[in-house]
Amino acid sequence: MNMISPAQIHEIDSQRQVNGWQRPVDRQTGFEVTEEFRRFNQKYDMFNRAVWDDEVRSERSDRFFASYFTDLARFRKVEGFQHRDYALRNAAWYIADFTADLLETSDDRKEGFLDSYTMFREGATRKIEASAEENTAALKRAGTFLGADAIGICEYDERWVYTHNYSRQKLTDKAMDLPEDLTYAVVIVNEMDHATIETVPSALSGAATGQGYSRDIIAVLSITQYIRNLGYRAVASLNDTALSIPLAIQAGLGQYGRHGLLITPEFGPRVRIAKIFTDLPLIADEPIDFGVTETCNICQRCSSACPVKAIPFDAPNFDRHDGVSHLKGVRKWTINAAKCFKFWANQGTDCSICIRVCPYNRDVTKALNRLLRWMLGNRWRRLALWLDQKLRHGERKTAGWWWRRASSG
Repeated sequence: MNMISPAQIHEIDSQRQVNGWQRPVDRQTGFEVTEEFRRFNQKYDMFNRAVWDDEVRSERSDRFFASYFTDLARFRKVEGFQHRDYALRNAAWYIADFTADLLETSDDRKEGFLDSYTMFREGATRKIEASAEENTAALKRAGTFLGADAIGICEYDERWVYTHNYSRQKLTDKAMDLPEDLTYAVVIVNEMDHATIETVPSALSGAATGQGYSRDIIAVLSITQYIRNLGYRAVASLNDTALSIPLAIQAGLGQYGRHGLLITPEFGPRVRIAKIFTDLPLIADEPIDFGVTETCNICQRCSSACPVKAIPFDAPNFDRHDGVSHLKGVRKWTINAAKCFKFWANQGTDCSICIRVCPYNRDVTKALNRLLRWMLGNRWRRLALWLDQKLRHGERKTAGWWWRRASSG
């Protein structure tokens, strides 16, 4: 298996700086990448910085991470932050946390968050004889059966692959262990629970995030094993290895929103993403455009609702709020990750207010919400945004409402 060494990464990046980082697919996704572009080092992810960087790490951030061990959580009397809320949140996170911790001490691998997954049986020694078209159709059928709510395919794009992995055990960079000759990324999304998100901010709402990740893990491990069983290589990845959102956009699963999240037609921004890198012959999907950029240009609901104003009000640009934790040389809306994470740490759980208030965060099984989504994609978007507010979509509900709703069925 051929791996990219740090020296090779430097050589490739240097060559790209000369030749330019633009790709033909950028015309469809709307990405604007300049000569200033540099690939991202996982070390500078905000969650990793909260481990080693004194500018981010604090007593409250330490308590935030510790709260996922329920006895270390600080329960409160206020609804949404009580014992029962943390108990459910941490149960929803159990599969993600268990698989991440499984090899961390023995092998220095935090799989799914810092390292790709390795927990697979050996695949077939013979490759299936089938066309790329047949492989693609079968993969999508198998993928939804194995747990993906939506699945897309794009060509491998090294721009979004991290330059290095990171070791929280040793607080150092690690060599990226993704093979250099894989040709496609299979990207999946899974929906987060709508009703639970409606209680943001609360520890209870964090259960939607954990549940989304846990569903992702089951699906991505199963789909990866399926590809391996066809005789091809496949590497399963959650938040590790590469930036998920650009790959999901290139795979035709959605568009980029003002809040820095993927917005999908089916679930809005209420999704978790996973991906599989493979050499299985496939047909890449086309990126989609259902009007998100035009809507986000005039809608600032997430910016206004953010308690710490971490989401920009202005147009997409190349400026970065925190130099080391954001991509360089990409024109886009960029949140202030340091402000965002500090709010998480202060409240003792993750925050999804921007998802709750997003006009795309609607239950589209209902006819009215499908109509509003259609209106957001055309000249009626201003009316759709006005109606969305008049209908009080996105207003916070209490955790008590959720618990009563859950118990009453």
